[in-house]
Amino acid sequence: MDETDTTWFDREVSGCHLADERLKKRLGDLLGRIGGAVGETIPRACQDWAHTKAAYRFFSNDRVNEADIMVGHFAATRERMAATEDLAFVLHDTTEFTFQREDQAAIGLTKSVNSGRDKAGRIRSHAVCGILMHSSLVLTREGLPLGLAAVKFWTRKKFKGTAALKRKINPTRVPIEQKESFRWLENLRQSTELLDDPGRCVHIGDRESDIYELFCTAQEMGTHFLIRTCVDRLAGDGGHTIATEMKEVKVAGLHRIEIRNGRGEPDEAILELKYRKITVLPPIGKQKRYPPLILTVIHAEERGSPKNREKIKWKLITDLAVRSRRDTIEKL
Repeated sequence: MDETDTTWFDREVSGCHLADERLKKRLGDLLGRIGGAVGETIPRACQDWAHTKAAYRFFSNDRVNEADIMVGHFAATRERMAATEDLAFVLHDTTEFTFQREDQAAIGLTKSVNSGRDKAGRIRSHAVCGILMHSSLVLTREGLPLGLAAVKFWTRKKFKGTAALKRKINPTRVPIEQKESFRWLENLRQSTELLDDPGRCVHIGDRESDIYELFCTAQEMGTHFLIRTCVDRLAGDGGHTIATEMKEVKVAGLHRIEIRNGRGEPDEAILELKYRKITVLPPIGKQKRYPPLILTVIHAEERGSPKNREKIKWKLITDLAVRSRRDTIEKL
């Protein structure tokens, strides 16, 4: 590592709350070595046995945990955010780390997958061993990463009975605090508080983040969101849904995009753009707890029927202003 790299890593770990300075120095050294050999194993990144042994000792040290390590990086992310003036995009998503271990209980489980059929034709399944990480990555409008603003790690213990439970209980009536999806709200709140400038943050998520409580949390904190939606929620006076209302909206313009088809070949699509500001209602079972929200819904549907791929139908929901075709394209 040259002097510039050393200085950068020193700044990145300066806010870490480790037990003593030796651990902080070791963390800085590890960041330098692993950062210079991304994707390599620990021994290859460390290059010799002495540094490899020191790395494993650091990771197995009872006085070190991920929260102690990440707090310094979070502080550095906040400083980089403060040095910018434009909007900051906070991208939320979940990553799975899978492992093969005889003792799965030592790590935990991530999901249940189809293993094919047995000799009697019955579908088999097996649980995947691993760790789940829900992270919130901060980017500038130009796509420059500023760092992580929130991270949550967890594993699952079992899946048995999940389908049967859903048949007995309407998931929309279960308090969000009792669901695994509560992590979306936790990360939105943690990242917004960390960055300390809610008006400049736009929280972005896929269809898994289409959670009414998340919309309300963002509004309470004075921050913004742009979500790919999958739920056809009640709208207006409650006598119709968002989809019904959007069918009445005229096409505001067209937008041509370049994509790839199912064979990986270059292709293009022409999208018909619609947008409307709509009064969106919470699920019926939660209308006493959460208020209606005035949000903008964007639909982008491809003209025609393409070959070798599915037809594009994108649906977004946001609290950001959308007043023109140009605004719509920006959000897409």
